[in-house]
Amino acid sequence: MSKRQTGFGSLGGLVFSTDAGRMCPDCRQPQDACTCGQPQIPAGDGVARVRRETKGRGGKTVTTISGLALPADELKTLAKRIKARCGCGGSVVDGVIEIQGDRADMLCQWLIDEGLKAKRSGG
Repeated sequence: MSKRQTGFGSLGGLVFSTDAGRMCPDCRQPQDACTCGQPQIPAGDGVARVRRETKGRGGKTVTTISGLALPADELKTLAKRIKARCGCGGSVVDGVIEIQGDRADMLCQWLIDEGLKAKRSGG
């Protein structure tokens, strides 16, 4: 065992290691080296929840889009289209698209125009 590993017990085994990060629950390998071949699709109900966040980001405003049950490559493609539409940066982190700046209203309308179910979340 390495430095610290958490997640042992009745819940099904190792889920996180400080050395390797997130672990695959089926093959118990790091997600980057997963051998079971199952695509990791984030949990979601198909409704894109668009919200504006500043907490924990040093005062910077970020618009997040969560709830889309898409494979990682499709999420990255969608994030790239959104970044081009907004003219700003962003990334995909754990199945959540993060776009720099306060673009929640515009993105919510754009997602609806693209044929996705979207709603504004948060305050």
